[in-house]
Amino acid sequence: MRVLAVHNKYKIRGGEDSSRESKLRLLTSKGHTVQEITFDNAEITRPNAILAGLKASWNQAAYDGLKQSVSAWKPDIVDVDNFFPLASPSIYYAARACGVPVIQTLQNYRLLCPGGTLFRNGRVCELCVGKPIPWPGVAHGCYRNSRAASLAATSMLTIHNLWGTWAKQVTLFVTGTEFCKRKFMDGGLPGDRILVKPNFLSPDPGPGLGDGDYLLFAGRLTEEKGIRALLEAGQRIQTGTLLIAGEGALRSAVEEAARNSPNIRYLGPRSAAEIRELMGRAKALVFPSIWFEGFPMAIVESLARGTPVIASRLGSMAEIVQDGKNGWLVAPGNPDCLADAMLHVFRDDPAGAARLRASARSDFEENYTAERNYARLMFTYEKATQLGGPHAHTQAAAAAG
Repeated sequence: MRVLAVHNKYKIRGGEDSSRESKLRLLTSKGHTVQEITFDNAEITRPNAILAGLKASWNQAAYDGLKQSVSAWKPDIVDVDNFFPLASPSIYYAARACGVPVIQTLQNYRLLCPGGTLFRNGRVCELCVGKPIPWPGVAHGCYRNSRAASLAATSMLTIHNLWGTWAKQVTLFVTGTEFCKRKFMDGGLPGDRILVKPNFLSPDPGPGLGDGDYLLFAGRLTEEKGIRALLEAGQRIQTGTLLIAGEGALRSAVEEAARNSPNIRYLGPRSAAEIRELMGRAKALVFPSIWFEGFPMAIVESLARGTPVIASRLGSMAEIVQDGKNGWLVAPGNPDCLADAMLHVFRDDPAGAARLRASARSDFEENYTAERNYARLMFTYEKATQLGGPHAHTQAAAAAG
């Protein structure tokens, strides 16, 4: 197939960027032809931020450029990962004008929430879900803690909610979990055009030894990642060691906890290779997020290493982590429950730990390898192609009527 891949890069590289790159490498390795159109938020500076905000709803240059590329190259699919803010939903209209089907991968909650996270003031927030005009996002400054920036994001959502862009211009949506699919259905997206396709990890790092006497947290040191509950739990366990790797706004709190508790060690930021080595030796990965994670690749990486995961019983985490099979689920934001699970890991007998590690690795092999994902990706592309260009489902219904 000929795939035109469109992506708006973030200023700070994250899991969405790496997941997209893995997908494109997989397509190329299987003989498909991929052409990329990228936009980069690094181009947004303070002087041109207002203009970028205005273009978030409709970028005529992006529309013209994509239409020209589609007309010249004639792809089978336009595969969009992130469109906000520089690409804008105008790219859907350009593909529709050329009769090419569009797939939008939903890695965050941008279509439901101006901030894209469904998280505010330390807790899950769904005030904007299902609102044609998501005004609470402006009132609370949910995007970049700025009411002006939030107004741009909210205006984009309002305009395209009213135009029916999501239902009329996108052929298929893709989410990583059933939980995410339900959330987007709550927000008004058509459930029959949302497919669930988990992310994958490639290359496969292989199982680790699990011979380290420690638990590991690796990720952003920010509020939504459950760092405060993690630090409280780490100070309570009084046995074993909790290693924390990462960078973020709560770094000073982590450093203070490490100074005051012999059970907590802060490693600072580490490379991806170092993190995977640490994961392979850890007794468990601790993943105490208190927001609706999209599809956390850290959990998949841990399963690939055969390392079970302690995660919050919340959102997608409660779908990926199966209590007692490939890890443990705990009440989100509850230091006592988290500490109990951490102590259980340290006290588990070797045979029980080995069984859990084998089960974690087996779960990865069954669900999150490149080969498994490729079959699902092809099913998604084939279904989009069968539906035809955007809006074909509406035309077919009209003809049948």
